[in-house]
Amino acid sequence: MILAMTEQPSNKPSKVQVIEINEDQDGQRLDNWLLRQIHGAPKSLIYRIIRKGEVRVNKGRKKANYKLSAGDQVRIPPVRIEAESGKKTLPKSLLDEVKASVLLDNQHCLVINKPVGLAVHGGSGLHFGVIDVVKALYPDLEYLELAHRLDRETSGCLILAKNRKALIFLHEQIKAGTVVKKYLAGLAGNWQGGKKTISAPLKKNSMHGGERMVEVDEDGKTAISHFRPIQNYKNLTLVDVEIETGRTHQIRVHAAHAGHPVAGDKKYGEREYNKWVREQGLKRMFLHAYWLEFMLPGSDELVQVTTPLPGALQNVLNTLEQ
Repeated sequence: MILAMTEQPSNKPSKVQVIEINEDQDGQRLDNWLLRQIHGAPKSLIYRIIRKGEVRVNKGRKKANYKLSAGDQVRIPPVRIEAESGKKTLPKSLLDEVKASVLLDNQHCLVINKPVGLAVHGGSGLHFGVIDVVKALYPDLEYLELAHRLDRETSGCLILAKNRKALIFLHEQIKAGTVVKKYLAGLAGNWQGGKKTISAPLKKNSMHGGERMVEVDEDGKTAISHFRPIQNYKNLTLVDVEIETGRTHQIRVHAAHAGHPVAGDKKYGEREYNKWVREQGLKRMFLHAYWLEFMLPGSDELVQVTTPLPGALQNVLNTLEQ
C-alpha cells in the first residue's frame, strides 16, 4: 500500500510508511530524499536509521549514497522528531517580498530575484532559506530544487527547478558552461586597463583565524571570470562580470586577487575601505546577479531573465557621482 507523507507537527512518532519513488525523484540519493521526506529530521537521525537498516528499499538494506530509481518502494520507519524550541515562523514581509520578486514562472522552473540577506538554505543558525520561503508560497509544488546558488549577501536571479528533468537539464548546461551568468559589482578603487579575464584556480576551505576561506591556489579548481568596467565613480568602479565557472565566492576572490575587492565584502574586502563606503550609504555587499540565459527541456528557445540594480545600490552610485 502506498501512503502519503505528512509532516509531524509534534514530537509524536510517525507511523511506518512505504513510498513509491516517482520519475521526478529518480536518481536522488537515499539520504537526500529522506531529508526532504522527514520534515525537520537532523542528518544524524537520517544516517542512523539507514545504518541500522530501519530504512528499506524494495525490502532490502541500502547505503546512504544509494541512487533511487522510479518505482522503488522505500520503507520509512516510525521516527520521533523533537519539537524545535524558539523556531521562527516565516515573516509575512519576507513572503510578500519573495512573491513580488518572481521573474519567471513556468512548468519547469521558477526564477526569483533573491533578496539580499536571504540564504539559499537554512542551517548554521538560520531558521529558513529560499527553499523554505518558496515552498510556503507554493505549497502545491511536489518538487522544488535549486539549480545553482547565490551567496547570502548577493541579490539577483536564482533558478529553482520544478521537476527532476529540468534540474538535470539545467545542471548539464551549467557543467557545459552554456548558462550565461552576469553580475553587477561595485569594486574598491578605480579599475584600470579596460576588460580583463581572470583565470585563477580556486581552492576552498582554507582556514584563516578560524574562518573558512577560498583562495587562489594552483592546486585548486579552474575558475574563469570576465570583468568589464562600466563606469568609474569616486573610489569605486561599477563592473559587469560574466563567469564561465561557478566556484564558491568566485567573483569575490577574483576581484580581491585583482586588487579591487567587492565593496562591502567583509570576508575578502578591506576593512578601512568598507568603513569609508559604509559612510557613503552602502549597507550590504555590492554584488547583484542581474542576467541569466539558459534553455529548458523540450524547447529550442533561449530563456533570458534580467533584473535591474537594486535601488539601495543605485543610491550609493548616485551619492558617489555627486
